[in-house]
Amino acid sequence: MTKHPEQNTIFQSHIDGVLDLHAFRPKEIPDLVREYLQTCRAAGITEIRIIHGKGRGVLRETVHALLRREPMVKHFRLANDRSSWGATLVDIYPPDVPLPEAPAYSGKTAVKLCTQPARSGPVTHPGWYRLLQKIFARR
Repeated sequence: MTKHPEQNTIFQSHIDGVLDLHAFRPKEIPDLVREYLQTCRAAGITEIRIIHGKGRGVLRETVHALLRREPMVKHFRLANDRSSWGATLVDIYPPDVPLPEAPAYSGKTAVKLCTQPARSGPVTHPGWYRLLQKIFARR
């Protein structure tokens, strides 16, 4: 049951593991996706489909960035059916499994947690960073 803030009415919604984001404003998406994942996990639904649409991919990247940071997400991938890159399939941990401390997904932009102490000495930047410095640094 959800309470609509403007009308103070309560309506009951059915949780079936499919979330269509077309009807929501972009600023509502992060809270909505997190809450939907938590609700599905509490209901025992571990396979979720998030429909974000094809478009330019901005909403898809927003959803994927959120999923990368969410500890309850085991895996996610683009759908391989007729919706293809217009939907993302998400696998989450069941409610009886404790969540890991760090997100399980190790995608291209996931942050790696460093547990080792910082090294003293000169800082070495990755190659791509040094290349950008050479290209854009003012001399």
